[in-house]
Amino acid sequence: MSYMNNVFNPKKHTIYEPLNPEKYIGKTLPICRSKWESTFCKWCDNNSGVIQWVSEPFAVPYFDPVKKKKRRYYPDFLIKVVSKNNKITTYVIEIKPYKEVMAPRRKGSQKSKMYEATTYMTNVSKWKAASNWCTKRGWEFKILTENEIFK
Repeated sequence: MSYMNNVFNPKKHTIYEPLNPEKYIGKTLPICRSKWESTFCKWCDNNSGVIQWVSEPFAVPYFDPVKKKKRRYYPDFLIKVVSKNNKITTYVIEIKPYKEVMAPRRKGSQKSKMYEATTYMTNVSKWKAASNWCTKRGWEFKILTENEIFK
C-alpha cells in the first residue's frame, strides 16, 4: 500500500483527475487536502508553462526538534516549468496558510501559543530540509500561501 493510500480520507479529501493526464507524472491521482491544493492542481493542469507535475512526489528526511527524532516530510507538489526562453526550472511546492508561515503571534491562550510555536518549529525544520534537498538537485523550494494562490 502506498503512502497516499494510507492517508486518504474521503470525508476530508478530494481526488483531482487531471484534464491533461500526459503532464501529470504521478503513479496515483493527486489527493487534495484543501481547496487551495485543488486550485493549485487545476493551475498546474491548465497552465501551458507547466510541462510536468506530481503531487507528494517523495519524502525528505528531516529532524523534528519538537519530537526529537528523525521523520519524513512529503512536500505537496513538484512541478517543471518552461519559460519563454525554453529554460526548464523545477520547483518543489508546499502549500500552507499564511498564518502558518509566520512566526507565532504573541496573543491567545497559553495552549494556543504552545501549539503555534511547536507547529512553526516543526515546519521550519521541514522547510529547511526541503530547501537543502532542492539546492543539491538544482531545484527551487517555494512555499505558497493563499496570497499567491488566489492572486
